[in-house]
Amino acid sequence: MTPFRSIAIFYHVATLNSVSAAAQQLNVTPSAISQQIRVLEEQLGSKLVHKVGRKIKLTEAGERYFDLISQQVEEIIRSTEMMRGNKTATLLTIRATPTVSTKWILPRLPRFFVANPQIDIRLDGSNEPTDFNRDLVDIEIRHGAGRWPGLHVDQLVEERFLPVCSPALASAHSLSAADILQHRLIHSVKAQIQWKSWFAHQGITLGVPSKRLFFDRSHMVVDAAVLGMGIALESNLMMERELKDGRLVVAVANPPEMRIATQWIVCPYTHLRRSRVKLFIEWIKREAQIWYNEDRSLID
Repeated sequence: MTPFRSIAIFYHVATLNSVSAAAQQLNVTPSAISQQIRVLEEQLGSKLVHKVGRKIKLTEAGERYFDLISQQVEEIIRSTEMMRGNKTATLLTIRATPTVSTKWILPRLPRFFVANPQIDIRLDGSNEPTDFNRDLVDIEIRHGAGRWPGLHVDQLVEERFLPVCSPALASAHSLSAADILQHRLIHSVKAQIQWKSWFAHQGITLGVPSKRLFFDRSHMVVDAAVLGMGIALESNLMMERELKDGRLVVAVANPPEMRIATQWIVCPYTHLRRSRVKLFIEWIKREAQIWYNEDRSLID
């Protein structure tokens, strides 16, 4: 007979990359999990998993078998949950910085739900990088330089850093680079492009400006600029809505093309086997392309 219980247990072990996590999720003992994996291996005549420290790793045969069964098992789970009256069968946990979560991901989530009504979302707004061995996070949109060995890392977007202010402070494209120095400079201290570098592109050596304001969160930088507290140098990704609705304007004409990728799609390679993760990556990359096209027409 087909060992359906063993197949289901293997699916959970492969998805979670852990015997203990699968045991906890299924409310059985780790030894029961291991026994069912052995039953399946005997049925197939192939070794499916091997231990690496406290984790497990799929063998080549295990990877191939998981690819063959995962879609069908997920359909069975989804159908069973529907029969039990549950609306959804899948929870996707995403971690991103508070600014990216609130200013970029959150406004787009309604479109994700329309395309993927079977998936629930937990959006974890945090500046702490995910420890995927400890944190129950499926995927992270991580800020940084994109160098995290051992993880799947994919560029989300290329951002442009622009000097912006409230139109009450200065009208669009009305200031020269030298004029900016007459205003308070708002600094985003964690940004990968700083005012010193921006002025250097303009041929100006930046000393110590007389009026400065520092924030360690991009959303605070954007909000301070909207309130007319000075001129901010910030990523167009972080101030999308404010530029669209005119609460912020680009202060100088023909600002230098200072583009850099600072937001990355990050997860363990094993998470790429999860259908919810694959669906989210496909969706968010489409959204990023839409944003890029709209933003280019807005700024250019």
